[in-house]
Order: sequence, then structure tokens, then C-alpha cells
Amino acid sequence: MNASTGDLSFLQVIDVLEVGPARVEKRRVITPYKVIQGDREVQNSLIYSYDEDVFAPRDPDSANLAHLITAQVALNYGLFCKEIRFHGSYSRVDRRFLSDMMANTSREIYVNKLLRHNPFLIGQAANTPVVKRRNYTQAKITFTEPIYESPAAAPGAAGWLMDPNKYTVMSSGGKESLLTFALLKELGREAHPVYINESGRHWFTAVNGYRHFAATYPETARVWMNTDRIFNWMLRQFPFIRQDFNTIRADEYPIRLWTVAAFSLAAVPLLRKRETGRLLIGDEYDTTRHYHYEGIPHYDGLFDQSLDFDIAFSRYFQRKGWNIQQFSIIRPLSELLVEKTLALRYPDLQQHQVSCHLSHIDGERIRPCGHCEKCRRVVGMLTAVGVDPARCGYTPEQIDRCLKALLHGELRQEKDGAQHMAFLLEQRGLAPAGTGVEHAYIEKLRFDERAPMTGIPQDLRPGLYRILLEHANGAMKRDGRRYADFDPFQDPEIERPYSFDQKLTEDGTPA
Repeated sequence: MNASTGDLSFLQVIDVLEVGPARVEKRRVITPYKVIQGDREVQNSLIYSYDEDVFAPRDPDSANLAHLITAQVALNYGLFCKEIRFHGSYSRVDRRFLSDMMANTSREIYVNKLLRHNPFLIGQAANTPVVKRRNYTQAKITFTEPIYESPAAAPGAAGWLMDPNKYTVMSSGGKESLLTFALLKELGREAHPVYINESGRHWFTAVNGYRHFAATYPETARVWMNTDRIFNWMLRQFPFIRQDFNTIRADEYPIRLWTVAAFSLAAVPLLRKRETGRLLIGDEYDTTRHYHYEGIPHYDGLFDQSLDFDIAFSRYFQRKGWNIQQFSIIRPLSELLVEKTLALRYPDLQQHQVSCHLSHIDGERIRPCGHCEKCRRVVGMLTAVGVDPARCGYTPEQIDRCLKALLHGELRQEKDGAQHMAFLLEQRGLAPAGTGVEHAYIEKLRFDERAPMTGIPQDLRPGLYRILLEHANGAMKRDGRRYADFDPFQDPEIERPYSFDQKLTEDGTPA
């Protein structure tokens, strides 16, 4: 069978991808990645480093955790390998989880990186046919060591001792993590900002925020990892990827779509050490998408930012006996409402925001490029809500250029959100008449299957919604096919339990 009749075997350009075993140190884990293509073998090392002791080198649970963290990068390559071998300790729950997440990622990459336009593709892959399958993972998945069963997951075991009153916030320097942290602090919760330091330029977006947090909040932590180098090294192994990929200006990666898990799992050793039972990721309303492409269901390449991702990980953490809950407290907010709330309520934190694909060093600070699509979005949203973008580093020339470019280029933003932003700019006399369209609900809290109230623990809801409604223009809830205004405090759902809530005693400690 050839490509035109539905065969995708031409994408299997790697015979074997070997992952592990990991070498575990107190503050570091090193895992080899080996690519075998015929007689050719090349190898690299994936490294995660911590600023404090988080692993016990002779502890089987530490080894298991290290293998899980460093396995995540490999989940991007199930479509392109004949076999993926995982060397190391994995439980039955781990094996099922890795297999399921690889299957989901293979489908997302197939639809969003191969069937859709991708400037990085060359040759046959640039004309990949539409093929409908139940599973797009083409690799045989092999685990080479006996099944590992952690005592934490044993029947009747209490699992890890974690405190649901302590929060870890995945932090990046972007508006979502800044707002998440600020809300938790105002609610009087103990929050630990954890910054993930990739070895390349991606770290630039986090530098301003990290320096401020490290100097202000002793709970701040950083994890260094070289995942970006491994991703780029893997691209060198694919003949259907342009090898000048580093020179191509684009707002997306050539192949990978499973990245957030490599960050969130990197934080788990810190959660375990500090006994923080809640892991927060800053995802807003429009990152949960359910679409079809030629009849193939997919998440628009955003599964690892979706509500379903949070549910999958919370369920996995529960089955592992880790007692960690993963969720986002800003899902009912549009991107515009996230920016508005952060800028108006927490200006001291918003000044450290860097949301830019090509940020650069300027003296002691990181500055945005003022050209990319993210910069256009940020400048547009801040200006639309009456905040000067200069506060977070934009020059007058950059602001003017971004506002002009908004009228001509597309934005990677919820369509109605972009139209409403243009409407607000028009109201301020900064866009021609008829440029935008008012969508009032963009500035309201929206509750539905993408952002249910039960998607976060019940104890957070009343205080959180009171704060958010000071900046939102009300709240809406889906009623059948329509949204209707409603009072969240009078809705029965505000009292309904969160699926992954731990039972607490009267003094707020785990039962």
C-alpha cells in the first residue's frame, strides 16, 4: 500500500528510539535518548536539574518518578518510529498512561502538523494523505524491565502525604501564571511559584518574573532542563523536516505538541518534597477545543492545555497514590479578561509580564520584540482595556507598530475575542469604524463543559469568583445551546464536590 491509498509507513523514519535508563542523583536526573536508523546510531542526554535535593538515588520511587519525567519527550514520536523502548521502572498504571497519551499525541500531530499547512515539512510528508484510524501511533511500545509497583499505589495505602492547602503554580512569566499566583495570594493561600528553565531562548520570557519572585517569595523554585535541545536534536533525525528550521520565522514548532507534561511532571519532585497537593496551570477558556478535521476528532493541537488534560493528569496522579490535583482557576476567563484582570488588579506583577516569541536582553531586563503575533495580541489587549503597554516593556514605536499590524494580520486567539478587542480599540478611537464586533460575553465569566465550576475544588470557588466578578461584566452559563446570565453564588453547582477532592478534617488538614 502506498501513501495515496492510506499508508503512513513512510513516516516511520526511525527504526528504534531508546529512552533510558535514567541516572538519578539528588539534584539531577540524566536519561539517554538513542536513535537507531539502520546501521546508524546517535545518542543524546535529556537532563533535569534542581536547586535543592529532591531525589533519593537509591529510592525505587525516586527512580520511577525520574523515568516518568524524562519519558514525556518521547511521546511526540509515536507516529515516526517503528519501535520505542523504555528502559527503566514503570508500573502498570504508568504504561497504560504513556500509551494513551502517546496515542492522543500521535493523532494531534498527524492532524495539526501533517495534514494542516506546515512550513517546516518537505518531501512526501508535505503531502500526507488523510487516513482515518483509531490509533495513529505506529511504534511498537516496549518496556524492557519488570513491572514496578510503588507502595504508594498499593491497595489500602494512604499514598503520598500531600497538603491540599498548599499550591504549586507552574510559572513562566506569562499573564496566566502571574494572575494565577496573584489570585491565590489574595485568597490567602500558600503558593509556590515553580519556574521551568529551558536551556534555550524560551527562558527569556520567564527571566523578569523569576528574578522578581526569587527576590520576593522564598517559596520560588526553578527547574533547569534541556528539553528544547533534545527536541531540536530529534528534528535533525527527520528527513522530512527542513534542516534550516532554526531560520524559519514561525509561531509554532515543527513537530512537537506534547510539551506541558514535560514541565508539569518536572515539578512533581518539588511537590512531593514540599507536600503541596495542588498543581495549578494557567489555562484560560479557549484552550479547550473539540474539533474535527475530515472526520478526525482532535484538540486543535492544544490538548495539553485543555480541561481534559487536567482531568487525565489528576486521575493519573490519583491512581499513582500521589494525591495531587491539577487544575486551572482561570478557565472561565477569556484571554482578554485574563489580561484585563491582571493589569487592573495586580499592576505590580503585570509589569513583569513577557509574552513574546522573540524576546531579547536589554541591559538588566528582558524586552519583547514588538513584532511577533503574541506581541500584537498583548499590546492590543492592554490598550483595549486602557493600560499602557509600556508598563511591561514596549516602546512607543513598538506599540504603534503592533496596533497598526492588528488591522491586517490574523491572531492565534478566540475569533470573538479578537473581534471584541478590535471593538474596544474602535471605541477608544484607535481603530477605524467597523473594524471590530462587540461580543459582550468575552468580558464575562463563562461556565460550561469547557469551564465547569466543578473543575476546581469547592473551597476555592466563592472567594475566587468574588474577585473575578469585580473585573468581569457578569457571568454566563450554558443552558442547552444558549448562554444565559446567571448568579454563580445562587447556582447549586457552586456547592457540588470536585471529583478529585481529598477529604479534609474540620481543621482543614487531610483526613
